[in-house]
Amino acid sequence: MASIQKEFAIASSAHDVWDAVRDFGAVHTRLAPGFVTNAVMDGDSRLVTFSNGTNAREILVDCDDAKRRLVYAIASERIRQHSASVQIHEDGDRRSKFVWTVDVLPNEIAPYISGQMDLSIAAIKKRFENG
Repeated sequence: MASIQKEFAIASSAHDVWDAVRDFGAVHTRLAPGFVTNAVMDGDSRLVTFSNGTNAREILVDCDDAKRRLVYAIASERIRQHSASVQIHEDGDRRSKFVWTVDVLPNEIAPYISGQMDLSIAAIKKRFENG
């Protein structure tokens, strides 16, 4: 199984970043606008549409406010296994560290997933740092 981890700093408080991350149904407006173009809640899942036109059903596994940690999974025909966690840490005054880990099968899809994560990170940073 491929494991991808991305860590990056955001010039925004951990409280503000976590508030957007934990709003699972608003990923397209509060966390990564532009990269995620739509999200519709369906029970404990969100149906997301990405800027490249792909869609995914992301299932909320856990949301822990005390740890500022959210876990979700994707099940699809193309991806046999996908689990992801996002954790937000304090990183000084009005700064936070965003730690995103994705474990995915098949291994061959990891470069694509990693590239998509990079595009998402750019959208997240733009949202928090450029308004």
